[in-house]
Amino acid sequence: MASDVQQSPPVSDLEASPYGDLSVDLPALTALLDGRYAEIRGTVREGLVQYASVLDDADTMTRDEFRERVKEVVVELAATGQTGMGFPEEYGGGGDIGASVAAFETLGFGDLSVLVKVGVQFGLFGGAILQLGTKRHHDAYLAGLVKGEIMGCFAMTETGHGSNVQALGTTATYDPDTQEFVIQTETPSATKDYIGNAAKHAQLAAVFAQLIVGGEGHGVHALVVPIRDGGTVLPGVTITDDGPKMGLNGVDNGRIRFDGVRVPREALLDQFAQVTEDGRYVSEIDNANRRFFTMLGTLVQGRVCVGAAGLSAAKVALTIAVEYGLRRRQFEATEEDAEQLLLDYGMHQRRLLPLLARTYALHFGQQVLSSRLHDVFSGITTDEVSRRQLESRAAGTKALATWHATRTIQECREACGGAGYLSENRFAALKADTDVFTTFEGDNHVLLQLVAKGLLTDYASDFSDLDQFGMVRFVANLAVETVLERSRAHKLLEQLRDAFGGDKWDQDAGLLDPNYHRAMFEFREEHMIGGVARRLKRGIDAGMNPGEVFSRVQDHVVAAARAHVERLVLDAFLDAVAEQPDGDLKTVLNLVCDLHALSSIEADRAWFMEHGRLTTQRSKTISREVNDLCRRVRPVAGELVRAFGVPREMLRSEALLAWGEE
Repeated sequence: MASDVQQSPPVSDLEASPYGDLSVDLPALTALLDGRYAEIRGTVREGLVQYASVLDDADTMTRDEFRERVKEVVVELAATGQTGMGFPEEYGGGGDIGASVAAFETLGFGDLSVLVKVGVQFGLFGGAILQLGTKRHHDAYLAGLVKGEIMGCFAMTETGHGSNVQALGTTATYDPDTQEFVIQTETPSATKDYIGNAAKHAQLAAVFAQLIVGGEGHGVHALVVPIRDGGTVLPGVTITDDGPKMGLNGVDNGRIRFDGVRVPREALLDQFAQVTEDGRYVSEIDNANRRFFTMLGTLVQGRVCVGAAGLSAAKVALTIAVEYGLRRRQFEATEEDAEQLLLDYGMHQRRLLPLLARTYALHFGQQVLSSRLHDVFSGITTDEVSRRQLESRAAGTKALATWHATRTIQECREACGGAGYLSENRFAALKADTDVFTTFEGDNHVLLQLVAKGLLTDYASDFSDLDQFGMVRFVANLAVETVLERSRAHKLLEQLRDAFGGDKWDQDAGLLDPNYHRAMFEFREEHMIGGVARRLKRGIDAGMNPGEVFSRVQDHVVAAARAHVERLVLDAFLDAVAEQPDGDLKTVLNLVCDLHALSSIEADRAWFMEHGRLTTQRSKTISREVNDLCRRVRPVAGELVRAFGVPREMLRSEALLAWGEE
């Protein structure tokens, strides 16, 4: 991409680099990042280029015009098969869930209104039909929705309840005389809200409501409810537009109210529960909580995809900012007659290159997650613990990836100065359109509490039965040592002492030793999990209300979950590096992994110092090492971002990334 851009002179201290002379085989690195679905990713990239004009349309069209344009693109993409790869082949899909995630992730390089409308139509609405419905629902809807002929929406969130789905206020009451369900918005707070596709285009809605049969409530279930006939809203349905948003204005978010809307008994998506003609509720899962969590667990693909899309947006931002840093000159710093390239400044490297390294780490973490999603939902992995671990990992990875996207896009915008503030350079759209990703598919802090619940209960058989207060009681009734024994790293300190020769393992290990990196992340995770368990037990033993106990330790709960996911991400990166044959590619990845690990330890050095795992002197040494690693990454930074494979047309930024020297 930038082979004709003048590079900076070699930095003298690179001559002594333990990584040797760095060389990047760009096609090989791109192939590694693309993984098993490289061909599918290539097809999606070609489609992005074909519809590149939609990026300009977002700036020039009115909101209504742009909504129609986005719908047009989504329907045309559906006709190519790119959006239906996760659906069964007999309904026109590709029969490959892993492929569908890879396609969606790659689509994240382009306009994000298109991406989100694809996610609503095929991931949320289509996923609800596929995973919660049975053959009659599949036969009725899947072929049409895969082609984009049937447009639908996912009506879960309400004005009064978002994350707490179990408390939704919409009701679906069974009338045995007519064998129909009556859908009712009981209060204004039960209005379905922020629903993508609802304001203009959806004909059907997957409505989540409290199921009432024979006067008895059975918890939240999903039903297929028609809301439009063509462009006409059906009787009993009231739809209003959510109006302008911070971003994603090509997606028609709306509010839906139901007033006595009747649907046939067969409208219930009955994979996990049925209502018989005579009005009996039947389910193979007796426990209502477990049934609810089982139902929601089938929709985990949405979280996997949102995290992947956030990561793609971060890759776009980094590609623009790094390429700009390889072109833009400022100040005569090292030569009297030539200004210096931005990326040759140490601070500029510090701002961008650790974020680049973290993006690589999250990429490999996302690959592991996507692979496990594919295995669980394709029936390759069938045990219940693996499914619950998947749900937990999806929740945690989504949180880290979307927070990372928000931070990275902002830093990259600033690193491009005033040019980054111009809409033509994509940062305006990237910032506005990804901001909601941190609350899409679950608020990130709530998701990390889900992760912590799994850690503290070890994904026990009664994991799904426990709300947060039940989790407090569960943990408090165990000996704390039992919680620690269940943790992955309960023998960590002994292993570290053996590996590094004593209690000073954290001082004696080499800074570039991957075992040291892994040990530091594992120590933090284990210590935090144990700390949460002790705090919960101490509060209960003191006679405190479980809700108050949980509230008081909530920050520790979230921190422990975050430490756990950080360790999973590092493990994924370390494993990916270890799997590579010796050679230049492995050397470069090892360098990037070292930068990620040490910059992460540096970012949390206060915690490590508070807990005796980092001396003041070693902390200072790590900061110097991070600076050095940034200088070593600098000569290959361009290749590292080009390996993401973001099509040139998706970067826009013509003036900002002008070819060659000015």
